[in-house]
Amino acid sequence: MEKFDVIIIGAGAAGLFCAAQAGQRGKRVLLLDNGKKAGRKIVMSGGGRCNFTNLYTEPAAYLSHNPHFCKSALARYTQWDFIDLVNRHGIAWHEKTLGQLFCDDSAQQIVDLLLKECEVGNVTLRLRSEVLSVARDEAGYTLELNGSTVQAEKLVVATGGLSMPALGASPFGYKIAEQFGLKVFPTRAGLVPFTLHKPLLEQLQTLSGVAVPATIGAEDGTLFKEALLFTHRGLSGPAVLQLSSYWQPGEFVTINLSPERELGGFIDEEREAHPNQSLKNTLAKILPRRLVECLQLLGSVPECTLKQLNRRQQGELVDSLHQWRVQPNGTEGYRTAEVTLGGVDTTMLSSRTMEARDVPGLYFIGEVVDVTGWLGGYNFQWAWASAWACAQAL
Repeated sequence: MEKFDVIIIGAGAAGLFCAAQAGQRGKRVLLLDNGKKAGRKIVMSGGGRCNFTNLYTEPAAYLSHNPHFCKSALARYTQWDFIDLVNRHGIAWHEKTLGQLFCDDSAQQIVDLLLKECEVGNVTLRLRSEVLSVARDEAGYTLELNGSTVQAEKLVVATGGLSMPALGASPFGYKIAEQFGLKVFPTRAGLVPFTLHKPLLEQLQTLSGVAVPATIGAEDGTLFKEALLFTHRGLSGPAVLQLSSYWQPGEFVTINLSPERELGGFIDEEREAHPNQSLKNTLAKILPRRLVECLQLLGSVPECTLKQLNRRQQGELVDSLHQWRVQPNGTEGYRTAEVTLGGVDTTMLSSRTMEARDVPGLYFIGEVVDVTGWLGGYNFQWAWASAWACAQAL
């Protein structure tokens, strides 16, 4: 039986970074993953360019049943620390919007960085390693793998969530938590597109591919102002993905299709200047024409000139465009979700070390924990921060 100081399950962002940090602190580390390659989700992220952190990372950008839990780790390993590491590896990057940082070249550069850091720490990486069972005794943790048995004093679970099952996502980490008596909050897909009910979906299908700046709100009052994208299944784009983490099944969302321009005043100005202009052509000055034509078919936009538009019609039109209420049918689910909401209950973990309070030597980091960030590099920063905090304690 091979013995190590630490075994880490999951060679994603959190697992790789934790392994590298622990290895560089002199620990003998075994990093296991059931896939053919390490960091598969990293390579897919950010359109292949990996949105590796966010300049504006702060605890308020994270959802958790225990919103204070993430504060310690995020304060001790910050976005600036990871940016410094990226710079030391000579990786060129750029800010896209809203503090989102991407590699200029490829997400593979972040995977290569993590693998190089693991090499520096003499980490033993074993891919295509399926963990069949985990047992604990006074010596630590014994893992039965497909073909071998390994043992370590400490075990780190970095298995991620359920999003993107095609990349090997599984509930294995939650099962380990439950095996050792930790509570796991129910999981659901987060940062995921909405699907729509049939009649509305069919009416909006001509808009597939059309994007508009929008403000979208959930029933709990949460608002996001970013692009909204119409798709052949429903609604997507950054504003929708952000809001999906706050939406509950059956609820309505409220969409402002013209967040930059108050439509009542705009129509009044246009009526003064061009009374005979059609309402459709007027709205097409600030909204995509395909959207205006679709809203006309839905009955939201009357077919008339500006001077024919009466005050009641104008009021209803302005309300419908600034406060368009839509009830999603659901979401596209884990298949396209970027993250998983819910997970290991953080009240059962130390916020300083990520160790299970009642199970010495057992740690949970990254997405498997009930901490979920906004779209835009926040979830990677949680992976780096929670991994770093854990590694200091190993």
